[in-house]
Amino acid sequence: MNIPLFSAIFSIASTVLIGVLMIVVFVNDMTNMQTVLGAVVAGLVVSIPIALVVTKRISAMTNSASPTPNQQKTQ
Repeated sequence: MNIPLFSAIFSIASTVLIGVLMIVVFVNDMTNMQTVLGAVVAGLVVSIPIALVVTKRISAMTNSASPTPNQQKTQ
């Protein structure tokens, strides 16, 4: 697995999910500390599998696009 790619995807996914969950919390007027921290933790936990799947798909796409040394034609 490509750790730098995973880190970038995880940063983006967690930021977006935490932002969405925070909007839901504030719109529903649940502004106590427990629900806010719950939204943050839930956003972080849910973004881990999302980042894993996206990283694997991007890695698979880039690995299949570039030929391996055995697939290159020699003259």
